[in-house]
Order: sequence, then structure tokens, then C-alpha cells
Amino acid sequence: MKVVRHHYGPGKPLPLANDGDLSLTFIGSGGAFSKKFYQNNAILVKGGTHVLVDCGSRTPEALGKLGLSVTEVENYLITHSHADHIGGLEEVMLGNRYGPGKKPKLVATERLGRILWTMSLRGGSAYNEVHDGKSLELADFWDFLVPAHVPGGGRELCEVELGGLNLRLFRTMHIPDSAPDWRSSFLSYGLIIDKRVLFTSDTRYDPRMVAELEAEYGFEAIFHDCQLFTGGVHASLDELSGLSEAVRAKTRLMHYGDAIESYAERIEKLGFAGIAEQGASYVFPPRS
Repeated sequence: MKVVRHHYGPGKPLPLANDGDLSLTFIGSGGAFSKKFYQNNAILVKGGTHVLVDCGSRTPEALGKLGLSVTEVENYLITHSHADHIGGLEEVMLGNRYGPGKKPKLVATERLGRILWTMSLRGGSAYNEVHDGKSLELADFWDFLVPAHVPGGGRELCEVELGGLNLRLFRTMHIPDSAPDWRSSFLSYGLIIDKRVLFTSDTRYDPRMVAELEAEYGFEAIFHDCQLFTGGVHASLDELSGLSEAVRAKTRLMHYGDAIESYAERIEKLGFAGIAEQGASYVFPPRS
């Protein structure tokens, strides 16, 4: 893996295509309430395909800093329904419908799509137009792409192929804080990218999840949710120190708080690969 630090912006936008490498660029790397690091999301690029993983309330602003507009993004993948992961979707929907007049792809499970529409997106989007006595629906804004179920294994798993990019979604144990396992948790997903990279999105500390997935895929890199205190609905730095030494060595921490710089020495001593840097790209060349 190669880490590339960019200086993109207006006039020099982050490219949405490359020569075939798999790249993961963090548009934001902070937690829900971060004021310094936007909110945690990333754009994946491989050849002529790109996918934005989550689109929080500050994502349109963060994309603008990299010279991009939400209407230029063609594919969106959503992991769960918290506002720091979906709060920018209304701008995507209205901007596309009343701007270029196009429908981007929305990758989400069928159940999550229903949750997004009925619980979050409908109020600001459905009632802008009425046709034949009917308000707008999710399909008026999105080309909705449902990943296919992957049989086998002990954890709910589904996958989608986009232009040679393989994306597998698996259930995580995120909310509520009292849920004993992923089955009893509200719907949320992590992401396996090209069977090479683990991107947990939001999850509580779940060492069994990490160990099982690592044993199956042998990841080249892991990007793991991390808050700076223990308790609540995210894995903490103290908890993540319990991962094996080999796993910590390939793990970069994301979704952190604004005080992350003051933890740099501790993160290094614990043997983590570091933190996911906002604006940086993590590049994986094609496998030989």
C-alpha cells in the first residue's frame, strides 16, 4: 500500500478515475461531532469506476474542498442511517434532479433503502413535486442497486460488482449500546473492498468480527472506527489495543475526535499503522 497526500481543490479536482489501482481517499476522517476533520467517509476509485462510501451532512462541503460537487459523483454506497453518514444525501438528490437531471446509483440493501427513505429522506424530498396525485419516491432520485446475498458464513453478507470493483457488505454491531451482537443491533454495515481492504464503518468493539474476517481474507489494510474514550456505540482506542499485534500493525484508525493529535504517541506505541488522514489516498496496485 502506498500513501499519497494530495493538494486538490478548485481548478485541480480529485480525479474520479485512474489507471487501475485501487485507491481509497478519505474525504473526511472525523467522528459525528468533529469540527476539524469533517465526518468519516471515503471515495473509492478503480480504473473508470468510483464509489463514495457514505455522505454525511458535511460531505458536500468536504468534497468542495477537493474540487468536486456531489453531482459529479456517480455511485454512492451507504452503510447506515446516522446523519454523519447520510445527512448530505438530500443535497445529492435535489441537486441532481433539478440540476443535471440525472439519477446516481445508490448501493444499499433493500431493508436499508426502506429505512433511509421512510425515516430520513422522504420529508425533504418527496413533496417537491406531485404527478398524477402522487409524490416523488426513492426511485425518482436514485438508480437503486441492491447487493446480492452471499450464502454461507456466520454473518449476514452481500456483495455488488461495479466496474470490476467488488464490494462486500457485512453486518456490524453499532447501535444500541446494549445490543449483545450484530443480530440484535439496528441495521449497519461494514465494507470489504476487493477482498483486500477492511473498512468497518461504525461499529462497537467486536474482536470476533475482525478476527473472523481477517482469517478469511488476510487483509492488506484495515480501517477501523475509533473513538478516544470507552463507552457508547463506537470502539475505543483502549479496546482496540486488545486486537492482535499483527492486526494492529495493518490497522489505521478513523472516525476519531478532534483531539486525535494528542494521542499520536500512544497510537504508535500500541503498534497501530497510524490514523486515516483526511485528504490522503491509500493506493493498492493491481495484484500480480
